[in-house]
Amino acid sequence: MKKPLLILTLLFTFCFCSVSIAQDFQGKAHYMSKTTMDLDQWGGREMSPERKKQIQERMKSFLEKEYILTFNKSESIYKEDEKLEAPGGSGRGFGSFGSSFTGGPKYKNVKTKEVLQDQEFFGKQFLIKDDLKGLEWKMGTETKQIGNYTCFKATATKTVDQFDWRSMRRRGRGQDNKEKKESEVAKDSTKTNDDPMSEIEVPKTIEVVAWYTPQIPINQGPDDYWGLPGLILEVNADRTTILCTKIVMNPEEKEDIEKPEKGEEVTQAEYTEIITKKMQEMREMYGGRNRGGGRRN
Repeated sequence: MKKPLLILTLLFTFCFCSVSIAQDFQGKAHYMSKTTMDLDQWGGREMSPERKKQIQERMKSFLEKEYILTFNKSESIYKEDEKLEAPGGSGRGFGSFGSSFTGGPKYKNVKTKEVLQDQEFFGKQFLIKDDLKGLEWKMGTETKQIGNYTCFKATATKTVDQFDWRSMRRRGRGQDNKEKKESEVAKDSTKTNDDPMSEIEVPKTIEVVAWYTPQIPINQGPDDYWGLPGLILEVNADRTTILCTKIVMNPEEKEDIEKPEKGEEVTQAEYTEIITKKMQEMREMYGGRNRGGGRRN
């Protein structure tokens, strides 16, 4: 009896909410994104507690960000809510590194299945234009309250981009990986540990848990996430959590949802190829400098 009752409740919710959506409907959802990073994986065990705390503070502006999703029935744009940093702010170094891997404004159109993203990479502007790809969501019956909204759980498996820094981790932390790594080195006596990128790996897939509310019946959400029968208010993906902190429905001053236009237009596959070539160049430069320069006294 519980499942038919749940379906009936959802049906009434959709009918009620759809009546309230006007033609010029618009909303704004504010999100807090936080990525955790285990410093012990990156040599933190050798650091003093004071030094570890300093690094964590410096990384905070890089790992914790605020975004605004402006949406209507078919379109949305997801932008970082950039705040002025105090003079001498501590996150500058990590922020400049992250800007090469963290995208700018992202436009999604669920009707035309189009996605556009403004992206800067090492000083060059790109416009990534591609088809909007969805996840195969598995709908659950579990619910929880986020603010004033009742949310339902959905899960999916997501393929991870090889340059997604949020899922990067140090290679070979376990015993099996250690033995494998030693075996690989033994096969290639010319292999050097001077390349820092050889220490980094990204999982091929991650599990995603999303919480959506049928009380706002649009299939939009933060970042790459969409495709559920309600606005996505929370996402848990690997070490990153994106949580909605505020929703404004039909604001008095509506904002035009404009497509990003600046930059060299490329597909996601083309952009990944550009990054791959650039990273390979950097690895070769780094390795050559260490092999040729020797150790300075």
